[in-house]
Amino acid sequence: MSTTQNTDIIVRELAESFVEGVWDLDGLVARGEQTLGRRPRWLRHLARRLLAAFNAGPRPRAGQITRFIHRDRGFSRVRERYEFTMEWSRRPPPVMSPGPGAPGSWPVPAIVTPEDLAARLGLTRSELDWFADPQAREGRNTAEKLRHYHYRWQAKRSGSARLIEAPKPRLKAIQRRLLDEIIAKVPAHDAAHGFRVGRSVRTYIEPHIGRPLVLKMDLRDFFPSISSAWITALFLTAGYPEPVARRLSGLCTNSVPPEVWADPRCPIQGPEHWRLRRLHRQAHLPQGAPTSPALANLCAYRFDCRLQALAAATEARYTRYADDLAFSGDHRFARAVERFQIQVGAIALEEGFAVQPRKTRAMRQAVRQRVAGVVLNVRPNLPRPEFDRLKATLNNCIKFGPHSQNRDQHADFPAHLRGRIAYVAALNPERGQRLRGMFDRIAW
Repeated sequence: MSTTQNTDIIVRELAESFVEGVWDLDGLVARGEQTLGRRPRWLRHLARRLLAAFNAGPRPRAGQITRFIHRDRGFSRVRERYEFTMEWSRRPPPVMSPGPGAPGSWPVPAIVTPEDLAARLGLTRSELDWFADPQAREGRNTAEKLRHYHYRWQAKRSGSARLIEAPKPRLKAIQRRLLDEIIAKVPAHDAAHGFRVGRSVRTYIEPHIGRPLVLKMDLRDFFPSISSAWITALFLTAGYPEPVARRLSGLCTNSVPPEVWADPRCPIQGPEHWRLRRLHRQAHLPQGAPTSPALANLCAYRFDCRLQALAAATEARYTRYADDLAFSGDHRFARAVERFQIQVGAIALEEGFAVQPRKTRAMRQAVRQRVAGVVLNVRPNLPRPEFDRLKATLNNCIKFGPHSQNRDQHADFPAHLRGRIAYVAALNPERGQRLRGMFDRIAW
């Protein structure tokens, strides 16, 4: 073996041992010493330079560290003077190593090898790699039975459509376990109200009720904008070694096969078709997986922090429900609202998101302030036309029987109506009570 090949192997072994342990000076030196079988004088200096280079961002991956070492001038000088050898090549065992600060208190389970992850999920190692799809086969599979997801189009009110990527039953069960046992243990920002226990549309809109000005903004392509690199970085921050973090990310992300976009039934055409096809081609959070909403909240943590600080600077309030952003404030906020919108858009771009300009609304109390389909001017209410339609449906059920009103053929029409009434009651208990009285008069 040539000297260059020998050095490459040592550098790769060092890099992989570094990412599988505690990310501090003593931890890096100790793992480097165990990997090399000795402690050369240059090792501590290299560890210091690594910490200086990567401590400002998310924890690096083995490939990033390998490239850094090869390009490091100090290491190059050492390589010119000495012949590199390893007395023994077995790396030290991987350990959990959460990022500094709050991640150290996250109560996530310790999983340090892919074998441990497979055992926890009740899979073999080969089954784990099949579902985690490290070779991105999903994006190349033409056979439906070999894919992990079903694909369907869902119409939007705007006339466009969104692609729903629904995991097949076995992968969906795995994702639910990951959600309950790992992802739910990581706290989201307090401004996030979507898909969280104890949070709802009511808690999302409550801070903005009766405010002089309400600003509503919307993020474009929220889920597909979050790539697998973000998800891997999140699991690395939680402390998982890179081989585990990459497989956890693979279980929660997806790459859409080109055949889905080539389907003549695809409702999106033109430049929008090309843009969305390109976006979904990369591994991303699939809209339809049970893990995606919670992971999206966690990946937007820094985005939420920055918007919370921006709102506080103008004495405004901020909440987010998935891709819907809501701000509200007094007359000071109203005077700065145009500049405020520009700043929100700039922050979104810096954090990897984009705002939908045509969905931005600045609403004063003189007009109907509507956020998430709820009117906020005095107290939360369903818009009058929607309330009247539900009331008319219940009235017709009383007069003509419930079967005459089930035009959409709901399998459980009573449960459907109870759900709609419960939503009204959560916003306005008095209106909800009146609708419940009408529901109780229906002859089922």
